[in-house]
Amino acid sequence: MIALIWIFIASYAVFTITITFFWKGIKPASVARDISSVRISVIIPVRNEAENIGVLLEDLASQLLPANQFEVLVMDDSSSDDTALIVSGFASKTSCDIRVISLPNIPTTSPKKRAIETAVMQAKGNLIVTTDGDCRVGPGWLLSIANYYAETGAKLISAPVTFLKENTLAHHLQTVEFASLIGSGASAIAAGYPSLCNGANLTYEKQVFLDVNGFEGVKHIASGDDEFLMHKVAARYPDGVHFLKDPEAIVATKAHTSWKAFFRQRKRWASKWKHYQSKTPLILAVYIFLCNFSLVVGCFLWLAGAVTGQEYLAIVAVKCIPEWFFLGSILNFLRKPGSIFYIPITQIIYPFYVCFFGLVSQRPEYEWKGRKLV
Repeated sequence: MIALIWIFIASYAVFTITITFFWKGIKPASVARDISSVRISVIIPVRNEAENIGVLLEDLASQLLPANQFEVLVMDDSSSDDTALIVSGFASKTSCDIRVISLPNIPTTSPKKRAIETAVMQAKGNLIVTTDGDCRVGPGWLLSIANYYAETGAKLISAPVTFLKENTLAHHLQTVEFASLIGSGASAIAAGYPSLCNGANLTYEKQVFLDVNGFEGVKHIASGDDEFLMHKVAARYPDGVHFLKDPEAIVATKAHTSWKAFFRQRKRWASKWKHYQSKTPLILAVYIFLCNFSLVVGCFLWLAGAVTGQEYLAIVAVKCIPEWFFLGSILNFLRKPGSIFYIPITQIIYPFYVCFFGLVSQRPEYEWKGRKLV
Protein backbone atom coordinates (compact mmCIF):
# COMPACT_ATOMS: atom_id res chain seq x y z
CA MET A 1 0.00 0.00 0.00
CA ILE A 2 2.74 2.47 0.96
CA ALA A 3 4.52 1.78 -2.36
CA LEU A 4 1.32 2.68 -4.26
CA ILE A 5 0.97 5.88 -2.23
CA TRP A 6 4.54 6.85 -3.13
CA ILE A 7 3.84 6.21 -6.82
CA PHE A 8 0.81 8.50 -6.80
CA ILE A 9 2.49 11.25 -4.75
CA ALA A 10 5.73 11.21 -6.76
CA SER A 11 3.80 11.36 -10.03
CA TYR A 12 1.72 14.21 -8.62
CA ALA A 13 4.90 16.16 -7.81
CA VAL A 14 6.07 15.70 -11.42
CA PHE A 15 2.61 16.73 -12.62
CA THR A 16 2.70 19.92 -10.49
CA ILE A 17 6.17 20.86 -11.75
CA THR A 18 4.97 20.30 -15.31
CA ILE A 19 1.90 22.53 -15.01
CA THR A 20 4.05 25.19 -13.34
CA PHE A 21 6.26 25.11 -16.43
CA PHE A 22 3.23 25.55 -18.71
CA TRP A 23 1.84 28.37 -16.53
CA LYS A 24 5.15 30.24 -16.67
CA GLY A 25 5.23 29.75 -20.44
CA ILE A 26 1.91 31.48 -21.12
CA LYS A 27 2.77 34.72 -22.87
CA PRO A 28 1.12 37.93 -21.63
CA ALA A 29 -1.33 39.52 -24.04
CA SER A 30 -0.07 42.28 -26.30
CA VAL A 31 -1.94 45.27 -27.68
CA ALA A 32 -3.59 44.55 -31.02
CA ARG A 33 -3.44 47.14 -33.79
CA ASP A 34 -7.12 47.22 -34.72
CA ILE A 35 -10.16 46.15 -32.67
CA SER A 36 -12.71 48.28 -34.51
CA SER A 37 -14.51 45.21 -35.87
CA VAL A 38 -14.95 43.61 -32.43
CA ARG A 39 -18.47 43.82 -31.02
CA ILE A 40 -19.05 42.30 -27.60
CA SER A 41 -22.25 41.10 -25.96
CA VAL A 42 -21.80 40.77 -22.19
CA ILE A 43 -24.25 38.20 -20.80
CA ILE A 44 -25.05 38.23 -17.08
CA PRO A 45 -27.44 35.53 -15.79
CA VAL A 46 -28.93 36.76 -12.50
CA ARG A 47 -31.39 35.78 -9.82
CA ASN A 48 -31.88 37.97 -6.74
CA GLU A 49 -28.72 40.05 -7.22
CA ALA A 50 -30.14 43.43 -6.07
CA GLU A 51 -27.31 43.72 -3.55
CA ASN A 52 -24.58 43.35 -6.17
CA ILE A 53 -25.76 44.18 -9.68
CA GLY A 54 -25.53 47.97 -9.33
CA VAL A 55 -21.76 48.08 -8.76
CA LEU A 56 -21.16 45.64 -11.61
CA LEU A 57 -23.14 47.87 -13.98
CA GLU A 58 -21.08 50.86 -12.82
CA ASP A 59 -17.93 48.88 -13.65
CA LEU A 60 -19.28 48.13 -17.11
CA ALA A 61 -20.23 51.74 -17.72
CA SER A 62 -16.60 52.68 -16.94
CA GLN A 63 -15.01 50.36 -19.51
CA LEU A 64 -12.16 51.69 -21.66
CA LEU A 65 -13.62 49.88 -24.65
CA PRO A 66 -15.84 52.39 -26.51
CA ALA A 67 -19.50 52.08 -25.50
CA ASN A 68 -20.56 51.57 -29.11
CA GLN A 69 -18.56 48.32 -29.22
CA PHE A 70 -20.39 46.43 -26.51
CA GLU A 71 -23.83 45.74 -25.09
CA VAL A 72 -24.92 44.25 -21.77
CA LEU A 73 -27.72 41.67 -21.51
CA VAL A 74 -28.88 41.03 -17.94
CA MET A 75 -30.91 37.82 -17.94
CA ASP A 76 -33.25 37.99 -14.95
CA ASP A 77 -34.38 34.55 -13.84
CA SER A 78 -37.56 35.34 -11.87
CA SER A 79 -35.88 37.44 -9.18
CA SER A 80 -38.06 38.12 -6.16
CA ASP A 81 -36.09 41.26 -5.22
CA ASP A 82 -35.44 44.54 -7.07
CA THR A 83 -32.79 43.22 -9.46
CA ALA A 84 -34.76 44.03 -12.63
CA LEU A 85 -35.76 47.50 -11.37
CA ILE A 86 -32.17 48.38 -10.53
CA VAL A 87 -30.96 47.32 -13.98
CA SER A 88 -33.76 49.20 -15.76
CA GLY A 89 -33.11 52.33 -13.71
CA PHE A 90 -29.38 52.22 -14.40
CA ALA A 91 -29.93 51.61 -18.12
CA SER A 92 -32.05 54.74 -18.41
CA LYS A 93 -29.23 56.92 -17.06
CA THR A 94 -26.22 55.64 -19.00
CA SER A 95 -24.99 55.84 -22.57
CA CYS A 96 -24.15 52.12 -22.50
CA ASP A 97 -26.48 49.68 -24.20
CA ILE A 98 -27.84 47.79 -21.17
CA ARG A 99 -30.96 45.63 -21.33
CA VAL A 100 -32.74 43.48 -18.78
CA ILE A 101 -34.48 40.44 -20.23
CA SER A 102 -36.92 38.52 -18.04
CA LEU A 103 -36.89 34.75 -18.33
CA PRO A 104 -40.06 32.68 -17.90
CA ASN A 105 -40.57 31.07 -14.50
CA ILE A 106 -40.39 27.54 -15.86
CA PRO A 107 -38.58 24.75 -13.97
CA THR A 108 -35.27 23.72 -15.55
CA THR A 109 -32.33 21.59 -14.46
CA SER A 110 -29.85 24.28 -15.53
CA PRO A 111 -31.07 27.90 -15.24
CA LYS A 112 -27.73 29.41 -16.29
CA LYS A 113 -27.55 27.43 -19.50
CA ARG A 114 -31.10 28.49 -20.39
CA ALA A 115 -30.28 32.14 -19.62
CA ILE A 116 -27.14 32.10 -21.76
CA GLU A 117 -28.79 30.32 -24.68
CA THR A 118 -31.66 32.82 -24.67
CA ALA A 119 -29.24 35.74 -24.54
CA VAL A 120 -27.03 34.43 -27.35
CA MET A 121 -30.03 34.31 -29.65
CA GLN A 122 -30.66 38.02 -28.98
CA ALA A 123 -27.02 39.15 -28.85
CA LYS A 124 -25.86 41.66 -31.46
CA GLY A 125 -22.15 41.16 -30.84
CA ASN A 126 -19.88 38.76 -32.68
CA LEU A 127 -18.18 37.96 -29.37
CA ILE A 128 -19.99 36.64 -26.28
CA VAL A 129 -18.57 37.42 -22.83
CA THR A 130 -20.18 35.89 -19.74
CA THR A 131 -19.89 36.90 -16.11
CA ASP A 132 -21.98 36.72 -12.93
CA GLY A 133 -24.13 39.28 -11.15
CA ASP A 134 -21.96 39.34 -8.01
CA CYS A 135 -18.69 40.04 -9.86
CA ARG A 136 -16.53 43.15 -10.20
CA VAL A 137 -14.48 44.02 -13.28
CA GLY A 138 -11.77 46.57 -13.92
CA PRO A 139 -12.01 49.33 -16.55
CA GLY A 140 -9.66 47.48 -18.91
CA TRP A 141 -11.56 44.18 -18.82
CA LEU A 142 -13.37 44.28 -22.16
CA LEU A 143 -10.53 46.13 -23.89
CA SER A 144 -8.11 43.40 -22.84
CA ILE A 145 -10.46 40.72 -24.18
CA ALA A 146 -10.99 42.58 -27.46
CA ASN A 147 -7.23 43.07 -27.96
CA TYR A 148 -6.48 39.41 -27.23
CA TYR A 149 -9.22 38.21 -29.56
CA ALA A 150 -7.97 40.48 -32.36
CA GLU A 151 -4.42 39.23 -31.77
CA THR A 152 -5.15 35.48 -31.60
CA GLY A 153 -8.48 34.89 -33.35
CA ALA A 154 -9.30 32.47 -30.53
CA LYS A 155 -12.61 30.64 -30.71
CA LEU A 156 -12.92 30.54 -26.91
CA ILE A 157 -10.98 32.53 -24.31
CA SER A 158 -10.75 31.50 -20.68
CA ALA A 159 -9.73 34.36 -18.39
CA PRO A 160 -8.76 34.70 -14.71
CA VAL A 161 -11.17 34.87 -11.77
CA THR A 162 -10.39 35.50 -8.11
CA PHE A 163 -12.13 36.78 -4.98
CA LEU A 164 -12.60 40.27 -3.64
CA LYS A 165 -10.73 41.46 -0.55
CA GLU A 166 -10.20 38.70 2.02
CA ASN A 167 -11.28 39.48 5.59
CA THR A 168 -11.21 36.06 7.25
CA LEU A 169 -9.24 32.82 7.26
CA ALA A 170 -12.04 31.16 5.29
CA HIS A 171 -11.76 33.85 2.59
CA HIS A 172 -8.01 33.27 2.21
CA LEU A 173 -8.45 29.51 2.03
CA GLN A 174 -11.06 29.93 -0.72
CA THR A 175 -8.73 32.28 -2.60
CA VAL A 176 -5.89 29.75 -2.52
CA GLU A 177 -8.15 26.88 -3.59
CA PHE A 178 -9.66 28.93 -6.40
CA ALA A 179 -6.21 30.01 -7.58
CA SER A 180 -5.29 26.33 -7.97
CA LEU A 181 -8.30 25.83 -10.26
CA ILE A 182 -7.51 28.90 -12.36
CA GLY A 183 -3.85 27.99 -12.66
CA SER A 184 -4.52 24.34 -13.45
CA GLY A 185 -7.08 25.30 -16.09
CA ALA A 186 -4.73 27.81 -17.70
CA SER A 187 -1.83 25.34 -17.72
CA ALA A 188 -3.98 22.60 -19.26
CA ILE A 189 -5.05 24.99 -22.03
CA ALA A 190 -1.42 25.94 -22.64
CA ALA A 191 -0.52 22.25 -22.84
CA GLY A 192 -3.22 21.70 -25.46
CA TYR A 193 -5.63 19.79 -23.20
CA PRO A 194 -8.39 22.22 -22.11
CA SER A 195 -10.15 20.95 -18.98
CA LEU A 196 -11.12 23.76 -16.58
CA CYS A 197 -12.50 27.28 -17.01
CA ASN A 198 -14.93 29.58 -15.22
CA GLY A 199 -18.13 31.11 -16.59
CA ALA A 200 -17.57 34.27 -14.55
CA ASN A 201 -14.95 35.25 -17.15
CA LEU A 202 -15.46 33.36 -20.37
CA THR A 203 -15.45 34.58 -23.99
CA TYR A 204 -16.37 32.85 -27.23
CA GLU A 205 -17.50 33.70 -30.72
CA LYS A 206 -21.26 33.74 -31.12
CA GLN A 207 -20.95 31.73 -34.34
CA VAL A 208 -18.84 29.10 -32.58
CA PHE A 209 -21.53 28.70 -29.92
CA LEU A 210 -24.03 28.08 -32.72
CA ASP A 211 -21.64 25.78 -34.62
CA VAL A 212 -21.26 23.42 -31.64
CA ASN A 213 -25.03 23.59 -30.90
CA GLY A 214 -24.55 25.43 -27.63
CA PHE A 215 -25.37 23.28 -24.62
CA GLU A 216 -27.11 20.57 -26.61
CA GLY A 217 -26.34 17.23 -24.98
CA VAL A 218 -25.53 18.70 -21.54
CA LYS A 219 -28.68 20.70 -20.76
CA HIS A 220 -29.79 18.09 -18.22
CA ILE A 221 -26.70 18.69 -16.07
CA ALA A 222 -27.13 21.33 -13.35
CA SER A 223 -23.63 22.81 -13.68
CA GLY A 224 -21.09 23.10 -16.48
CA ASP A 225 -22.23 26.07 -18.56
CA ASP A 226 -18.53 26.81 -18.89
CA GLU A 227 -16.46 23.60 -18.99
CA PHE A 228 -18.81 21.48 -21.09
CA LEU A 229 -18.98 24.24 -23.68
CA MET A 230 -15.20 24.58 -23.70
CA HIS A 231 -14.81 20.84 -24.24
CA LYS A 232 -17.19 20.98 -27.22
CA VAL A 233 -15.33 23.94 -28.72
CA ALA A 234 -11.94 22.26 -28.16
CA ALA A 235 -13.18 19.12 -29.91
CA ARG A 236 -14.34 21.17 -32.91
CA TYR A 237 -11.41 23.63 -32.93
CA PRO A 238 -8.38 21.90 -31.33
CA ASP A 239 -6.20 25.04 -31.47
CA GLY A 240 -9.01 27.50 -30.80
CA VAL A 241 -9.03 27.59 -26.98
CA HIS A 242 -6.73 30.12 -25.27
CA PHE A 243 -6.11 31.55 -21.80
CA LEU A 244 -5.85 35.32 -21.38
CA LYS A 245 -3.00 35.97 -18.95
CA ASP A 246 -3.50 39.67 -18.32
CA PRO A 247 -4.04 41.31 -14.90
CA GLU A 248 -6.40 43.79 -16.59
CA ALA A 249 -8.68 40.88 -17.47
CA ILE A 250 -9.10 39.60 -13.91
CA VAL A 251 -12.69 39.31 -12.68
CA ALA A 252 -13.30 39.32 -8.92
CA THR A 253 -16.25 37.78 -7.13
CA LYS A 254 -17.33 37.45 -3.52
CA ALA A 255 -15.98 34.60 -1.42
CA HIS A 256 -18.66 32.58 0.33
CA THR A 257 -19.48 33.73 3.87
CA SER A 258 -21.88 30.83 4.39
CA TRP A 259 -20.51 27.30 4.57
CA LYS A 260 -23.90 26.06 3.40
CA ALA A 261 -23.63 28.11 0.18
CA PHE A 262 -20.01 26.99 -0.24
CA PHE A 263 -21.04 23.35 0.15
CA ARG A 264 -23.80 23.66 -2.44
CA GLN A 265 -21.54 25.31 -5.00
CA ARG A 266 -18.68 22.85 -4.62
CA LYS A 267 -21.09 19.93 -4.76
CA ARG A 268 -22.41 21.22 -8.10
CA TRP A 269 -18.86 21.65 -9.40
CA ALA A 270 -17.72 18.23 -8.22
CA SER A 271 -20.71 16.58 -9.87
CA LYS A 272 -19.49 17.51 -13.35
CA TRP A 273 -16.59 15.08 -13.69
CA LYS A 274 -18.70 11.97 -14.34
CA HIS A 275 -20.45 13.74 -17.25
CA TYR A 276 -17.25 14.66 -19.11
CA GLN A 277 -17.35 13.31 -22.65
CA SER A 278 -13.76 14.31 -23.34
CA LYS A 279 -11.29 11.77 -21.93
CA THR A 280 -8.63 14.25 -20.82
CA PRO A 281 -10.61 16.18 -18.14
CA LEU A 282 -12.22 12.91 -16.99
CA ILE A 283 -8.85 11.22 -16.53
CA LEU A 284 -7.47 14.35 -14.84
CA ALA A 285 -10.39 14.54 -12.39
CA VAL A 286 -9.99 10.88 -11.39
CA TYR A 287 -6.20 11.24 -11.14
CA ILE A 288 -6.39 14.27 -8.83
CA PHE A 289 -8.92 12.46 -6.65
CA LEU A 290 -6.68 9.38 -6.36
CA CYS A 291 -3.58 11.43 -5.53
CA ASN A 292 -5.36 13.25 -2.74
CA PHE A 293 -7.02 10.03 -1.57
CA SER A 294 -3.55 8.49 -1.34
CA LEU A 295 -2.45 11.24 1.06
CA VAL A 296 -5.56 10.67 3.21
CA VAL A 297 -4.90 6.92 3.30
CA GLY A 298 -1.29 7.64 4.24
CA CYS A 299 -2.50 9.79 7.14
CA PHE A 300 -4.64 6.95 8.49
CA LEU A 301 -1.75 4.50 8.07
CA TRP A 302 0.46 6.85 10.08
CA LEU A 303 -2.17 7.16 12.83
CA ALA A 304 -2.47 3.36 12.88
CA GLY A 305 1.28 3.01 13.26
CA ALA A 306 1.77 1.31 9.90
CA VAL A 307 3.88 4.22 8.60
CA THR A 308 6.49 6.17 10.55
CA GLY A 309 6.03 9.88 11.14
CA GLN A 310 9.20 10.64 9.19
CA GLU A 311 8.04 8.72 6.13
CA TYR A 312 4.62 10.36 6.17
CA LEU A 313 6.22 13.82 6.47
CA ALA A 314 8.40 12.95 3.48
CA ILE A 315 5.28 12.02 1.49
CA VAL A 316 3.60 15.29 2.46
CA ALA A 317 6.72 17.29 1.53
CA VAL A 318 7.00 15.70 -1.91
CA LYS A 319 3.38 16.67 -2.62
CA CYS A 320 3.32 20.11 -1.00
CA ILE A 321 6.62 21.77 -1.93
CA PRO A 322 5.97 21.85 -5.71
CA GLU A 323 2.40 22.97 -4.94
CA TRP A 324 3.73 25.90 -2.94
CA PHE A 325 5.72 27.26 -5.89
CA PHE A 326 2.84 26.71 -8.32
CA LEU A 327 0.19 28.32 -6.12
CA GLY A 328 2.50 31.17 -5.15
CA SER A 329 3.05 32.14 -8.78
CA ILE A 330 -0.71 32.07 -9.49
CA LEU A 331 -1.54 34.16 -6.42
CA ASN A 332 1.10 36.74 -7.34
CA PHE A 333 -0.41 37.05 -10.82
CA LEU A 334 -3.90 37.44 -9.29
CA ARG A 335 -2.53 40.21 -7.05
CA LYS A 336 -3.15 38.14 -3.93
CA PRO A 337 0.30 37.94 -2.29
CA GLY A 338 -1.27 38.07 1.18
CA SER A 339 -2.93 34.71 0.60
CA ILE A 340 0.39 32.96 -0.08
CA PHE A 341 0.92 32.56 3.68
CA TYR A 342 -2.26 30.47 3.87
CA ILE A 343 -1.11 27.86 1.35
CA PRO A 344 0.09 25.36 4.03
CA ILE A 345 -3.29 25.42 5.79
CA THR A 346 -5.04 24.80 2.48
CA GLN A 347 -2.67 21.93 1.74
CA ILE A 348 -3.60 20.24 5.02
CA ILE A 349 -7.33 20.53 4.37
CA TYR A 350 -7.46 20.01 0.61
CA PRO A 351 -6.96 16.20 0.36
CA PHE A 352 -9.86 15.59 2.77
CA TYR A 353 -11.91 18.25 0.96
CA VAL A 354 -11.37 16.64 -2.47
CA CYS A 355 -12.30 13.19 -1.19
CA PHE A 356 -15.37 14.48 0.63
CA PHE A 357 -16.84 16.35 -2.34
CA GLY A 358 -15.87 13.58 -4.73
CA LEU A 359 -18.11 11.25 -2.73
CA VAL A 360 -21.07 13.51 -1.79
CA SER A 361 -21.42 14.73 -5.38
CA GLN A 362 -22.59 11.24 -6.35
CA ARG A 363 -26.02 12.09 -4.99
CA PRO A 364 -27.66 13.97 -7.90
CA GLU A 365 -29.45 16.77 -6.09
CA TYR A 366 -28.21 20.37 -5.97
CA GLU A 367 -29.47 23.82 -5.11
CA TRP A 368 -28.94 27.22 -6.75
CA LYS A 369 -30.43 30.54 -5.61
CA GLY A 370 -33.12 28.83 -3.57
CA ARG A 371 -34.03 26.32 -6.29
CA LYS A 372 -33.46 22.59 -6.11
CA LEU A 373 -31.87 21.22 -9.28
CA VAL A 374 -31.93 17.50 -9.92
